[in-house]
Amino acid sequence: MDSPLTSTVAFTIGPLAIHWSVVTTWGIMAALALLSHLITRRLTMGPGRAQAILEMLVETLDSEITSTIVGDPARFRALIGTLLLFVLTANWSSLIPGVEPPTAHLETDAALAVLVFGASVTWGIRAKGLWGWLSGFAKPSWVMIPLNLLEQITRHFSLMVRLFGNVMSGVFVIGIVLSLAGLLVPIPFMALDLLTGAVQAYIFATLALVFIGSAVSEESETTSQKDPD
Repeated sequence: MDSPLTSTVAFTIGPLAIHWSVVTTWGIMAALALLSHLITRRLTMGPGRAQAILEMLVETLDSEITSTIVGDPARFRALIGTLLLFVLTANWSSLIPGVEPPTAHLETDAALAVLVFGASVTWGIRAKGLWGWLSGFAKPSWVMIPLNLLEQITRHFSLMVRLFGNVMSGVFVIGIVLSLAGLLVPIPFMALDLLTGAVQAYIFATLALVFIGSAVSEESETTSQKDPD
């Protein structure tokens, strides 16, 4: 099995090399976009079974968001829901023969972590203003500025490493058992990989929500203080 730190080139566009992990990512994005279109194109006031399941999932997601961040959950629904669906689908793509999950490659997980970091910065500045967001690094004292800056970097770095380590290890275990024991023996490990992939997707989306929530927490606290009722 190839190193998880390397990726095989699928094709080139001029001087630009396109790796298989990128191709798989594009495929997952296209599949999710098509599925979303098919599910949501005929929404009605009297939902059928598929729409009822979809509404239940959205309500569950909104409940998770409101338990972390005060206010309208619609602000964060698209980002957190998309992260959850993408990471879950990417993790489970390892069960397709010949497909290596993009989340088993460090560059994919790094891109996801950068996306979460950018979202937390954007919403933090939007909630507090640029100066208010920057001044948060000086709390409780200005001497904490370096540590607070380091915390912002390390917690998003840990988000990347956690996802990469868990998904990559699952792929390696199944690959090793498959090469040593044959086709049928790894089935229990594949079932475990399904569970692990779902748990890791949930953890990633939840941590992303927590990080964004901490960036806008002062806005929520201020709102609560102004409206004691």
